[in-house]
Amino acid sequence: MIVFTLNGKPQEIDADPQKPLLWVLRDDIGLVGTKFGCGEALCGACTVHVDGEPTRSCQTRIGDIAGKNVVTIEGVKGDVAQAVQKSWIKLDVPQCGYCQSGQVMAAIGLLSTNKKPSDSEIDDAMSGNLCRCCTYARIRAAVHEASRLLGA
Repeated sequence: MIVFTLNGKPQEIDADPQKPLLWVLRDDIGLVGTKFGCGEALCGACTVHVDGEPTRSCQTRIGDIAGKNVVTIEGVKGDVAQAVQKSWIKLDVPQCGYCQSGQVMAAIGLLSTNKKPSDSEIDDAMSGNLCRCCTYARIRAAVHEASRLLGA
């Protein structure tokens, strides 16, 4: 039995410790907001937070998160998450939307540690999250807008 905290609640799961966290979240627990993209930790669609750090859930084994705190797109909360969500809506960031949960999780991770990132800091932080619709300019603008909403 693997015990961890998921979106603020204790979670126990009886799964192969080698199973990727992504598949535990989607198939075993039913949280499908986290997306499968490449399966190689290259596209960022599967980004969740593990102990506050943006983490690719497709390459994170469930056995490695025992005792840790996992937050998915369904569980984000707080000032930074609200600012990111509001800015994403205000600037109409998503196009197809498939990558957006990973983009939002990466943006929350960035703004949690850097309330006023520069363009290059945004580009660096978001570079591991790919968008097939190429909404990168809107994503950058939304991160700046979220920063403004946070008073930075």
